[in-house]
Amino acid sequence: MVPFLNAVHDRLYAWYQANGRHDLPWRQTDDAYRIYLSEIMLQQTQVKTVLERFYFPFLKRFGTLQSVAEAPLDDVLKAWEGLGYYTRAKNLHHSALTCQGILPKTPEELGGLKGIGKSTAHAICAFAYRQALPILDANVKRVLCRYFALHVKDENVLWKKAWKLLDTKRPFEYNQAMMDLGSMVCTPKNPTCHVCPMELTCQGKTNPENYPQSVKKPKIPIKKRFASVVFHEGKLGLIQRKERLLHGLWGFVQTDEKPKGRFLGTITHTYSHFKLELQVVQSQYFIGTFDGWFNEEEIASLALSTVDKKILRCWRSVMQNVVSNTD
Repeated sequence: MVPFLNAVHDRLYAWYQANGRHDLPWRQTDDAYRIYLSEIMLQQTQVKTVLERFYFPFLKRFGTLQSVAEAPLDDVLKAWEGLGYYTRAKNLHHSALTCQGILPKTPEELGGLKGIGKSTAHAICAFAYRQALPILDANVKRVLCRYFALHVKDENVLWKKAWKLLDTKRPFEYNQAMMDLGSMVCTPKNPTCHVCPMELTCQGKTNPENYPQSVKKPKIPIKKRFASVVFHEGKLGLIQRKERLLHGLWGFVQTDEKPKGRFLGTITHTYSHFKLELQVVQSQYFIGTFDGWFNEEEIASLALSTVDKKILRCWRSVMQNVVSNTD
């Protein structure tokens, strides 16, 4: 078994050396914080988006995990603004406080921090500390399912296979290669098996798209709600959200019942599990309890969700038209 695995590892290593994405900044450092940050950002976001718009600006504002720990949550959320899935930012802040700005060096201790699962803990240890641990992100899962001809993505089975295939001598290169292989070669549709370094021993190469078997996704439900814009003495009334989805972010009041007021327009936004359709209304009276009143300059310094930015743009557009028509 060892000679067989050595051959697989050598082919995979050679492929990675020739084709891997070595220029990714989180692969050119052994700074555990920078690697941790990349892992968290990449959980729900494409590499291109993280690299071009978010990774470096966030590091410019928070160069160390200690600086995250010392900052108010509002500042961290503001720096995360636009990246979505804000629970990741909250967990990052919570973990920074918990470990006092210094990440642990074992997967067990890392896994005890909020928002760090088993695969992320293994990734930090493998990439920052070169520990011989496998990872199990979406791309690696697909590669393993095809290589071992697994129809179902069973976590327990996949972890066993991941440990079985691990290159313990080169864990950094092995794990990076497996991720790149899933992203570049062993793709969900139309995988290019003829250039795969693992093709010779892949059990699923005859019908790769059968592994794993696709699960039909349910139709995304549409939620219809109303957003209230309340403008009083030059300021807008906002609340700071407490619900799990957008906890800590500032925004406009949303209700299931239509408020009285002037209809401004309709906006839509798609989340991972549902699509939101909002009718925006400028209310002539105060609805609910606001957590603060802000002019537009002050709002620019707050962390707002993409949905609330859309509401704000809708209101601005109508107000600009009103001004133009009165000139």
